[in-house]
Parts: sequence; structure tokens; C-alpha cells
Amino acid sequence: MPDNLIRMAVILADGVGHDVLPVATEVIQAAAGACGVEVKPTVYGYGAQRYLEEGSPLPEDVPGLVQDLASKHDAIFFGSAGVDPRVPKEVNCRPLLRELRRGLDLYVNFRPAPLLDRRFSPLLVDVPVDLVVMRENTEGKISSRGEVFKEGTPDEVTVYDDINTYKGIERICRYSFEYARSHGYPKVSMTDKGGGVGIWYRVFWEVAGKYPDVEAEHIFIDTLCAELLRHPDRYSIIVTNDIFGDILSDLCAGLVGGMGMAASGCIHPGRVCMFEPVHGTAPDICFQDKANPFAAVLTGRILLDTLGHRKASELIWEAVRLAVKEDKLTGDLGGRLGTRAVGDYLVETVEKLAKEGGA
Repeated sequence: MPDNLIRMAVILADGVGHDVLPVATEVIQAAAGACGVEVKPTVYGYGAQRYLEEGSPLPEDVPGLVQDLASKHDAIFFGSAGVDPRVPKEVNCRPLLRELRRGLDLYVNFRPAPLLDRRFSPLLVDVPVDLVVMRENTEGKISSRGEVFKEGTPDEVTVYDDINTYKGIERICRYSFEYARSHGYPKVSMTDKGGGVGIWYRVFWEVAGKYPDVEAEHIFIDTLCAELLRHPDRYSIIVTNDIFGDILSDLCAGLVGGMGMAASGCIHPGRVCMFEPVHGTAPDICFQDKANPFAAVLTGRILLDTLGHRKASELIWEAVRLAVKEDKLTGDLGGRLGTRAVGDYLVETVEKLAKEGGA
């Protein structure tokens, strides 16, 4: 990939992805462009839009589609998968989302939750909050296989495997410590519910021993949930399995302003990665210029940082901070602006910041 070019697939998918991704794409282009990097987006109408136009939300060969997208692009920007009010509930982009994660082996589900303003948090304590959940993205419940016995009877039994491998745990733990070291986070906390035994516990401490400059700790998941409500400032990077990470990342998002602030990246270093806001399709507000674009815009920040464009990612971060400071917000955060107006402000602010900083 040339240092000055990013070929970006923009998959609008279902629901509110159509509102926020075009806005976020413009912000990404402005930030990257200010740093001498061209972003060439290619928009794909998979999901509800394709169903309306062609009668099917996705091509039949979804694994083939994923490999084709990866061969043509440097990054994949994904909107949202699930309910879209224009089509039947079963019509959506979830199969594509699952295959992107599995087919590209995107083992890191990176979900930051920084608190931009005290008024966005339901917490009564006034402390800095900068949390990052590192969720293992290819094992655990997401890859489980199971069987059902005596289905439909009072004696029905369902058994599912919870798959965890040394390789899977070692690489997500290693990524967490590397990220802490490179981005200035002081501590990595591993959470599980294994009674201080088991493969997660053993492998975490094995990896932690290679990073003596980063504090490490183990904490049970139930204790951590309670502690995050009382002392969120005591935690920074949290690494865990698929199911606990899914729950924790939503909890952390709730602590800093809700799902409209929830950005994420599905990452495998050195490979084509996928980046998505995790707020879902929001069918009650999609296509109404009401959706908060911050989650998608901050997802763009992760995309640029992952591709090595740290200065461009910082421009996005500073622009969002100024938007919050100046109340350029959508209704969910107490503002009065629409999706597009917030995006326009962010583009203008990125360009202004770049000029002031000599980018």
C-alpha cells in the first residue's frame, strides 16, 4: 500500500449506516488529505439497499466476496448490520459482517471508550475515564459449535463448545500489551471467571512477563463490572474473551455517552482490517438526519491510526473534542444539530486545525 493512498471499501449495509458512513468518510478524507494522504472510497450497497434493487442483500458466495474486497482495498469501513425498516427483518448484512471477521482472521476487536465530557456519563464521580476493551474476536462463543438433544420437549438440552486456544489468547494479550506500550496506557487488566486457573490465566501472565514496563493484573468479570461503576479511572486496557468483551464494551460505552460514541476496529496487524461503529442499525432514527456520527467518525480515527497515519487520526480526535466543547452535537448528547451538520463542522474543524498546525 502506498504511504499516500488508502483504498477504502465503504459498506453502508443496513439502517443507520447510510446516515453516518458518508459523513464519516468525508471527515476521514479531510484528515488524511491534510496530512498528504489520499483516501479513495468505493461505496457498496450491500444489505437492505441491494435487496431493494436486486432481491437479495448479498451475493451467494459471501466468503468469495470478502476475499475480493480484501484484494481490492486497504481497509474496509462497515456501517451496521441488522434491522432496516425498509425490508423484512431477516434481510440484513450479518452474514457479511461475520465472514469479514472470520474470513480475514481479524482477531482483535478493539473498542475504546474515552469520556469526552463529564455530562455524558451517568457516573456520579468526576474522574477521567479512558477505557479500551480488547475483545478476542475469533474464538470463544463466536466460534462455538453445539448440539440440541430432545428439542421441543421438557427435557431439551443444548450444549455449546467454548473454544479457546493458546494461539488465540497469546496474540490478543500480546497485542494489548504492545498497544499499551505504544499509546501510553499504564496497565493491562485481564478478566475472566476461571477461579484463577485455566488457559486464559496462564497465557496472560506468560505474556505479561515479557512487558515489565506495563502493569498487569487479573480481575474476575463480576468484580470488574462493579469496579468500573465505582472507580473507572483505575482501569485502562482490558483484555478478555469474546462473550465478556461483548458485554464489557457496551458497559464501557454506556459510561461515556452511549452507543452513539462506540467506535471499533476488527484488526489483524499487517492485513486488511475492518472498522465499524457498533451502535447497530438504530431503525427508529435511520434516514432522518438524527443519528450521532461520532461513533463512525471515531472509528475513522482507529482506521487511520491502524494504517500508520497517527497525525491524521489525531486531527479527528481534536475535531471531535472541539465539537463537544462547542456543543456541536446531535440530540442524544443534548445538542440540536443533525447528522450532516455535525459532519460539516468536523470537516471544517479538521481543515482549520491542520492549517494551524502546519499539516
